[in-house]
Amino acid sequence: MSRLWRRDVPLSERLGEDSPLVAAPSLPLTAAPTGPNISWLPEAPLLTPDQPIFLMTPTAQAVSGFFVWTALILTCHQIYMHLRFYSSPREQRHIVRILFIVPIYAFDSWLSLLFFTNDQYYVYFDTVRDCYEAFVIYNFLSLCYEYLGGESAIMAEIRGKPIESSCMYGTCCLRGKAYSIGFLRFCKQATLQFCVVKPLMAIITVILQAFGKYKDGDFNVSGGYLYVSIVYNISVSLSLYALFLFYFSTRELLRPFSPMLKFLMVKSVIFLSFWQGMLLAILEKCGAIPQINSVEVSVGEGTVAAGYQNFIICIEMFFAALALRHAFTYRVYVEKSLDLQGPVLTYGEFGRCAPMKSISSSLKETMSPGDMVQDAIHNFSPAYQQYTQQSTLEQGAPPPAVSRTHGTVGSRGDTEKTLLLSSDDEF
Repeated sequence: MSRLWRRDVPLSERLGEDSPLVAAPSLPLTAAPTGPNISWLPEAPLLTPDQPIFLMTPTAQAVSGFFVWTALILTCHQIYMHLRFYSSPREQRHIVRILFIVPIYAFDSWLSLLFFTNDQYYVYFDTVRDCYEAFVIYNFLSLCYEYLGGESAIMAEIRGKPIESSCMYGTCCLRGKAYSIGFLRFCKQATLQFCVVKPLMAIITVILQAFGKYKDGDFNVSGGYLYVSIVYNISVSLSLYALFLFYFSTRELLRPFSPMLKFLMVKSVIFLSFWQGMLLAILEKCGAIPQINSVEVSVGEGTVAAGYQNFIICIEMFFAALALRHAFTYRVYVEKSLDLQGPVLTYGEFGRCAPMKSISSSLKETMSPGDMVQDAIHNFSPAYQQYTQQSTLEQGAPPPAVSRTHGTVGSRGDTEKTLLLSSDDEF
């Protein structure tokens, strides 16, 4: 054995005359690649069918399923309680929409995990999730509007006040400006644009995927992942910046409603999940996440990183359900509903149970996107730039003198009217 490691002994004596390496001395040695084509990224380790990754095991599906179904039970119960005590429709409409992010995110990620071995199927599942997250950002801003009494009430409080300049809060570029109707227009327009851009990017992703031009984590300029990520990042950053600006300007008015936890939950679920997926895609590209090398399993580039992203989201949604249960509690609306129904001794702790027909009608009204379409027209149409919105429920009193009115009839018989009040501000 010691002869094999001695440098002064010829190769033929160390290996023996019958060695195939000695018998074929004419075979050229393979030279190491040189030049600009050398990749500085380490090759990702390959796993054989005998060494399946954790995502392909029943344990991963069972663990993720436990967290997903627990989150679904908690959130669905909370949604049911809001619909049962639907005492403030204009507020609870947006709350229920926000709460639906947990079932949609959790169940979608779990399905993607179950179909992990089917190449790129997760892209089509995630399209639904991506479209709904834009809807959530808009509804959170609209909920804050409703907390403060609507657009006209907000303008009555902040109109003409100077905008505090702060680099930490991102308002340094607004030095010398005052709050006006244009400020509220920007906040709404920045969130509504994400409601358009995100579904559009989701559709483009599906099309690129069908033609083989989209792979998660592929930053090649010839692929679509790089450009979709850039457009998405700009759009979501603009919408979240608008949310932050609105909170910065109305934080004292919103203090009784404890908005910080609500704001952090919405921001973390949407914004941090995006960067979490981006980080996993980079780790897979750098070789930190193993790839699958099997003729039996068809898994494309970026699928492993997306699988870990979906597994993490399944677990995160359980904790998000707990946090949202505290942030958007239904007990405030139970108290309002009990005041209308009667004393606790008559109907029990939670009062008289609402009929299922009423609950289903409230759910149908909640999920209707008509108010978002109406809001988009109001904020982008030049004809409405000099008006502020004021939503009211018809109480039998004559409406104030305004230039334009339109209304809808709610599921409980109340007529909700949106009044457009003339603004003195110049946009």
